[in-house]
Amino acid sequence: MPGVLSRVPVWLLCWFVAVAAALLCRPPLPVDETRYLAVAWEMWQRGDFLVPHLNGEAYHHKPPLLFWLMNAGWSVFGVNDWWPRLVAPLFALVSLWWTARLARAVWPDDNTTRSLAPVILVGAAFWSVFQTLTMFDMMLAACALAGIHGIVVAWRTGSWLPWFGVALAIGVGVLAKGPAILLHILPVALFAPWWGSALANGPDRPLISWRAWYARLGLALLVGAAIALLWAIPAGLRGGPEYREMIFWGQSAGRIVESFDHARPIWWYVVLLPPLLLPWMVWPRFWRGLGKERVITFADGGIRLLVAWALPALIIFSIISGKQLHYLLPEFAAFALFIARALSRHAGETGRRFDSVVVAVFFMIIGIILLLLPDEPTFFEAPAWFDRIDTFWGFLLILTGAALWILGRKPAQTAASALAVAMSILVLVIHLSAKDPLSFAYDLRPIAMSLKKYEDAGRPLANFGYYHGQYQFLGRLQKPMTVLGVDQPPTDFVDAHPDAIIVAYYYIDEPQPIPDDITPLETFRFRDFKVMFWQGRDLQLHPELGNRS
Repeated sequence: MPGVLSRVPVWLLCWFVAVAAALLCRPPLPVDETRYLAVAWEMWQRGDFLVPHLNGEAYHHKPPLLFWLMNAGWSVFGVNDWWPRLVAPLFALVSLWWTARLARAVWPDDNTTRSLAPVILVGAAFWSVFQTLTMFDMMLAACALAGIHGIVVAWRTGSWLPWFGVALAIGVGVLAKGPAILLHILPVALFAPWWGSALANGPDRPLISWRAWYARLGLALLVGAAIALLWAIPAGLRGGPEYREMIFWGQSAGRIVESFDHARPIWWYVVLLPPLLLPWMVWPRFWRGLGKERVITFADGGIRLLVAWALPALIIFSIISGKQLHYLLPEFAAFALFIARALSRHAGETGRRFDSVVVAVFFMIIGIILLLLPDEPTFFEAPAWFDRIDTFWGFLLILTGAALWILGRKPAQTAASALAVAMSILVLVIHLSAKDPLSFAYDLRPIAMSLKKYEDAGRPLANFGYYHGQYQFLGRLQKPMTVLGVDQPPTDFVDAHPDAIIVAYYYIDEPQPIPDDITPLETFRFRDFKVMFWQGRDLQLHPELGNRS
């Protein structure tokens, strides 16, 4: 067994620890993860794989690939909770593998960069956490890496064949998260005259003319678009005018022209990217590698490639008003390759005494804070779940920091591997420490299973206020829930369905309009809310029981 483990890549081990911790320690998080599970579940129920639905309505916010893959797994393993939560992490694993392949394609003679790059990527703070989430961006990242790898191989060989891979990456990327895939791939192809001529171990000029290069790029775009349109055209025809308008405009170009969500200032990414790339941004060996013998220089075509990849995406996403941290996730591989390249030329050198002091102390401080965490903090108002944090695991972080201190003088490859492992341990500790709080504040399964009980008894279900499908999959509900107060007046519904079960939400710290003569059927806790089940006849007598959230 030790011999087998020694042959397992460090990045694979780190991925496994982080993903296993998430699957075993936290529930699907509302509203995003539970929403996507609900869409996949409704697709399974309907047998309609063309137009996704959420709570009975066509769901136009995202393309269908994630939902297709969830359903594909269910067709093999049966409907279960674990497979849908593995889809995105598996694409994260593929992305780590593609990162190593891309390093080899760009720098064929640099084995160190190839081995370091996936280690750096899996050890980046944001990537390490985000790879465990059931979302679309890991699929997009894998497609972007596959497409860029195909572009590099196409330049080196002059062959047609890699362009089919580029086309497939574009088409699958559109099915994963829409036309955003072009923002990650297209600049690399367009700037090929700049980075291609400087690529090491390659011809001084492309094996084909630049005119032919752009012609092949155009053809790849057309084929990629055709792959996506094989779904989009029939889906638009079946989904109706509103659905068609949203998938062809509203959820793509419409977001660029005028974002309707997540509006943030233009400098937002520039400020937040360095913390997301911890611990590498505070690792002295990385910064020392940048200054040694001009390892990082624009004479290196690989560095030019990374700039052509990351900089246009950063500029474009900064200009677009709607911003989320994960929009730049496909560029994290570029950052990892850059850091690995900076370390590569001197990876075998013994480190200095204090190379790992910053990161070691960082882990130790977090561990000490966790150990000494008070049950009732005095300097801020703690949420209700605060005292449920398991502080015991602070010891593990202290030991991790001590190990990093000891390994600080090891060669860069060993030290980087240790640092990546430390980040996976941090993710593990976060999940172990927060397992009970997460269950207490975010686990909707008890509510969903209780709703299933009433549905099986033939009682109509309704939700007060906006509903994101959060109970559909978790409770394996068979019918959409009626939405009250948004789509339908409560009085009309309760008059028609006095035996209905109605879910209402009340802020815990606000007075609740509950008369003394009635009690809810059931009461649950979700974040800062009390979730109560009422009967339709209760709202007939007391309409003030409607949502207070």
